[in-house]
Amino acid sequence: MPQSLARILVHITFSTKNRQPLISPAVEPELHAYMAGILHKIGCAEMLVGGTTDHVHVLCALTKNMAPAKVMQDLKSGSSKWIKGFGLPFDKFQWQSGYGMFSVSASNADTVRDYIIGQKEHHRTMTFQEEFRSFCKKHGVALDERYAWD
Repeated sequence: MPQSLARILVHITFSTKNRQPLISPAVEPELHAYMAGILHKIGCAEMLVGGTTDHVHVLCALTKNMAPAKVMQDLKSGSSKWIKGFGLPFDKFQWQSGYGMFSVSASNADTVRDYIIGQKEHHRTMTFQEEFRSFCKKHGVALDERYAWD
């Protein structure tokens, strides 16, 4: 076959360093739009970026031309540099070192999209750590708590 085709949908989530509540409503829409722009620029079909004051969720189709780790490096470093340009309190902004990336079937994409849209309501009763643990359990990912949180 002379053509290479792929559609790899993923749900990505990661928090601010130490889950600091730095993603204020004033900057959130611009941050999410900027992150979507990064994904578009590197060839990922961004479907949705959302989250709360201390973490983000992304539903996207990965590019077939870049390793997932490189996608994450570009997304996190680019958005971190961008938000630091807003001055205080963002001048020392950092994302946590790690991330979660979980496969999503095309038939489940709308469910994940709705889940991301409902983040603010969802996190009235569940912390990011509880949410992340549940994702790992659901996807059969072994989570070593000693290295999960920074």
